[in-house]
Amino acid sequence: MKSPLKSKPLNNPGQSLEVRLNDIAVERVYFPLTIMMFALVFAAVEWIRWYSNSPPNPLMISVMALLVVIWTVYKVARAFKEAGTIKQGIAGEKAVGQFLERLRSDGAEVFHDIQGENFNLDHVVIHRSGVYVVETKTMKKPASGKTELTFDGEQVLFGNKPLPRNPVPQVSAASAWLKELLAESSGRKIHVRGIVTFPGWYVRSSHNRNNSRIWVLNPKAIPSFISKQSDLLSPEDVHLLKFHLGKFIRATP
Repeated sequence: MKSPLKSKPLNNPGQSLEVRLNDIAVERVYFPLTIMMFALVFAAVEWIRWYSNSPPNPLMISVMALLVVIWTVYKVARAFKEAGTIKQGIAGEKAVGQFLERLRSDGAEVFHDIQGENFNLDHVVIHRSGVYVVETKTMKKPASGKTELTFDGEQVLFGNKPLPRNPVPQVSAASAWLKELLAESSGRKIHVRGIVTFPGWYVRSSHNRNNSRIWVLNPKAIPSFISKQSDLLSPEDVHLLKFHLGKFIRATP
């Protein structure tokens, strides 16, 4: 018997984050909780034996159980914190993916969660105006005050302070990697533009120009920005690049 599918399906938005979330649930929540339950059961058994005047002393078992409980609570608390961040990232990537899917009606091809070596591209859009790598950054909003970011052409600022991790070098490196990948597989040297997007945030910038190598945008603005660019690729080019990128994705474990 073999699968009826001829090839591996393409990835969904946030798919690699969902895998990480499942790993956290199994390895860092269910496993520690199981160990804790066994420890508590052993302690309970020893206390029952002690209460019934059986020789064993439950003190040592109880101390061990207490240590296991403390360890489990620590591990589970950290796991839940990380899981919350990952869930937020999944929601952000799915929201961005839904906006990007609108570009299909404009002849674009849209890919999600492309795996490289120890990194991934959240989204890739192949449009008649070019190829775009979209990096999603899902940040929590402050309880009060402005939810506005500023892009100065080199880094993203919240207020007057740069974000702790500048996403511009990351999306620049991702764009260069994709450009090289497409050149090797298709024989075409295509300019790849990087886009950093922040779901739920207003982005202010005078650097999101037609000739800018990086855009920083709200997800809602991405389809409009892409569609307004001058045509660089023919429908045949779009199909060719779609074929080669899809082939790479399906060949990636």
